[in-house]
Amino acid sequence: MLVLAIDTATPAVTAGVVSVDRESGATRLLAERVTLDARAHGELLTPHVRDAVAEARHTLRDLDAIACGVGPGPYTGLRAGMVTAAALAHSLGIPAYPVCTLDAIAEDAERGEPFRVLTDARRKEVYWADYDAEGHRVDGPHVDKPADLHPAGRVLDHPRPTPLGLVGAAKAALLSGQTPGPLTPLYLRRPDAAEPGTRKRVTTS
Repeated sequence: MLVLAIDTATPAVTAGVVSVDRESGATRLLAERVTLDARAHGELLTPHVRDAVAEARHTLRDLDAIACGVGPGPYTGLRAGMVTAAALAHSLGIPAYPVCTLDAIAEDAERGEPFRVLTDARRKEVYWADYDAEGHRVDGPHVDKPADLHPAGRVLDHPRPTPLGLVGAAKAALLSGQTPGPLTPLYLRRPDAAEPGTRKRVTTS
């Protein structure tokens, strides 16, 4: 099974191609393109996808599925990745599986004890989630100021997920062939923009 991994929930523009063995579930990274630039998600993601697929010596038509990070993350960055994943899935007739970006980072963590995953949420806040010793999420995702968090033993402050982590977080669904849920973004914050209230009545003296 050939899976395209996409994530734009962090300052990184991430795209990669991962092979998944349908029998054993073993994964292998075939190619990846990553650029750390929080302002270039829309500009670089499609070229990164194209280059990663070409380096893997495949075409888009060879893809069997997409694993797409859905945050938590900022609106503009998330939108770039999710729109690209949705458009490719629709045009290629393949499923796009939503993946919590923190879960994807947790996939690359060593097991054996509980841990917390943090990513930068800007505004002096962090996105976070807690995981048990087996890597299952037990709390979160949330957005808070670091000083407001309850203590955690092991903390993973990773800047971005990897293609292998994204596919790993979606692997059970991929191998079972289940219909993916909708690509719903995890913004966690209320929108900055608000609908205007009723206009004030103007009176003349």
